Amino acid sequence: MPVPVAQQQAVPAVETTHVADLTLLVIEDDPAGTFTVPELPAAAGTRVRIRTARNLTEAGRLLTDDVDCILLDLALPPSSETRAGAGAEGPAGLATLKHVLRIAPRHAVLALTAEDDTELAAEAVRVGAQDYLFRGELDGRLLTRAIRYAVERKRADVAQHQLTESKLRAQENARLERGLLPTPLLQGSDLRFASRYRPGRSRALLGGDFYDTVRTPDGTVHAMIGDVCGHGPDEAALGVELRIAWRALTFAGLCGDELLSTLQQVLEHERESEEIFATLCTVDITPDGRHAGFCLAGHPAPLIARHGRAAQLLPYENGGPALGLLPRARWPRRQVELGGSWSLMMYTDGLIEGRVGANETQRLGQDGMVAMINRQLAEGLTGEALLEAAVAEVRELNGGELTDDVAVLLLDRDRSGSWGRSRSTSLPRPRPRPGSAPSPANAQRPPL
Repeated sequence: MPVPVAQQQAVPAVETTHVADLTLLVIEDDPAGTFTVPELPAAAGTRVRIRTARNLTEAGRLLTDDVDCILLDLALPPSSETRAGAGAEGPAGLATLKHVLRIAPRHAVLALTAEDDTELAAEAVRVGAQDYLFRGELDGRLLTRAIRYAVERKRADVAQHQLTESKLRAQENARLERGLLPTPLLQGSDLRFASRYRPGRSRALLGGDFYDTVRTPDGTVHAMIGDVCGHGPDEAALGVELRIAWRALTFAGLCGDELLSTLQQVLEHERESEEIFATLCTVDITPDGRHAGFCLAGHPAPLIARHGRAAQLLPYENGGPALGLLPRARWPRRQVELGGSWSLMMYTDGLIEGRVGANETQRLGQDGMVAMINRQLAEGLTGEALLEAAVAEVRELNGGELTDDVAVLLLDRDRSGSWGRSRSTSLPRPRPRPGSAPSPANAQRPPL
């Protein structure tokens, strides 16, 4: 015959260090305050500690984090919490079970019912119980196995639920970040646009780097690229704010020092710490495409390639400080002649601060980047193919993934008629290793 076990009394079992103890909370209407549990076989190797509750109020007090499993008698009389909803939710036992599942969402639950009530037992599993047991067939070995199975199944269910929630959050974040990436507004312009963006954060689409390109009603094309110090989610959010502010201020007619001064005010109001700053490069290209003005706020100078000539950096003397460093800073606007056919590449420091070799401390730097771009130009790479090759080679020279964000954008204007043919027919060829000289056939460099 089964042996009565008093409330909170442990069922004797063989001591073992290999199997963890289990705590079972029994919810059953028993005026004596006991629950009849079969003796566990000595070979079971698991101690089951029993707590008994005669109603849901007692169960709520005894339901602590160390409880592994709940054994609920579906014949338990309905309480005030479940009596009102019993008719709508089905039998009273199921209403009680649903209440237990609501107050114990992370605990395994076993339903206990009579042998002839298989339909109720199956419905209990459908509602959310991990398994069911029949009173007349209960023995020690079966009880131990059912408890361990219910606990492991609940853990698996919780892990699967967390994984599903994580995937959904990742999908939502990806949609959000993708929506925050810029869409260039160049309708009516003869300039061509290309970009590459690689955030430094793992599994992210957006980093602290930001860029944008728009054409205002007067025909001027404005381009911008910037970098908020750091590359976490807060920096990414601040970068988006600065990009949207830049677009709004540009359409409002601001340019040069006035625009950057206003952006600095935005940065000062939105940043979480006074140590946060952002570098920025802005370029405005005249409607005829032959001249441009640009400002540097602590940012690397753009790269220019004119038709038939090697790429070089635009003059970067007399640039202003990064936004957020000096309260009354000024950013002089410098004029440059572009010519009839040209390409202009703007980038963040993630492109130039990668290592040269996996075990080297030397950085690629601006000079190394210019040499790399000129080698790729000599191979006939242009547009999207050029940017893809540049980012790939920087990563290869670094010996692995870059830890900083990388953003690169390319604007070009072709008035010679030869660039389009080169662009449509050229295919990427193997790049020479750093330091190798281009072949004579590639001596004439095409534009970016």
